[in-house]
Amino acid sequence: MKTILKALLGSAVVALLAAPASAATLDDVKAKGHIQCGVSTGLAGFSAPDNAGNWTGLDVDFCRAVAAAVFDDPNAVQFTPLSAKERFTALQSGEVDLLSRNTTWTISRDTALGLNFAGVTYYDGQGFMINAKKLQGINSALQLSGAAVCVQAGTTTELNLADYFKANNMEYNPVVFEKLEEVNTAYDSGRCDVYTTDQSGLYAIRLTLSSPDDHIVLPEIISKEPLGPVVRHGDDQWFDIVKWVYYALLNAEELGVSQANIEESMNSDKPDVRRLLGTEDGTKLGSDLGLTNDWAARVIKHVGNYGEMFERNVGADSPLKISRGVNALWTKGGLQYGMPIR
Repeated sequence: MKTILKALLGSAVVALLAAPASAATLDDVKAKGHIQCGVSTGLAGFSAPDNAGNWTGLDVDFCRAVAAAVFDDPNAVQFTPLSAKERFTALQSGEVDLLSRNTTWTISRDTALGLNFAGVTYYDGQGFMINAKKLQGINSALQLSGAAVCVQAGTTTELNLADYFKANNMEYNPVVFEKLEEVNTAYDSGRCDVYTTDQSGLYAIRLTLSSPDDHIVLPEIISKEPLGPVVRHGDDQWFDIVKWVYYALLNAEELGVSQANIEESMNSDKPDVRRLLGTEDGTKLGSDLGLTNDWAARVIKHVGNYGEMFERNVGADSPLKISRGVNALWTKGGLQYGMPIR
């Protein structure tokens, strides 16, 4: 009898562990009427509030895209500014439904922290910025031995910095702060010689310095920093929604569907466009996600495609004027590749 009971209990435990998690984030989001989105405390081009408190940026627009897919309203989202140290706890605890905050996809975050990365909205790499007037003659990071380097705590940036200087047999003095604003202030006031973070961030931060033209970004990129939106483990439906919003943005650009022509595109007879926009006869692609079949059309109507988001926030139409580079579509020699919607 004891043997039978043990076997039954063992089977029950295995079944419990094998059962899928049912943390219905979509239901919770619909019940409160908005998505709670974790963003940075202020990084130009990615997520930053203006003087009126309105949030803008590539990461912000992604949050609005998910809100458009769920609610047909890009404003059905509230933003929680989070430091690098705070961001993962806020997601794990349920304080935010989605983290869209220049966060690098790594194995430890994907596994040990219980997170799911839904895609790479910006392929980046870590770089270095210096005040060229104070450090004259420096044109390479390999000339920075002995420098004081400003860096944010709790980031892959801090780890990559240590690896780079060790690999090149150089010494450095890390000047570490928890909050991005503290790092910016310290560097601008001259407390350190060098600022290191993602290269896109350096271009954004340079715009905020007291004398932007005095500062240059050195050519070295010392790491891979695939940045993208993050959700918790355990809710496949929510993960699918966030992931396929990302792919829809890319597919829309590839197919030439934009905010400007979305109404016209709704009448397209092209099979790929009809599947994307939910106009194909008998489609269940939206309902299978738990959304309406026009979910992708909602996204494009309200925020545009990926290319439009990129250009207005960090690209040619923005103060940063960053070229697409590896963030171009795969058809243009870049890495951005939307999985098939069919």
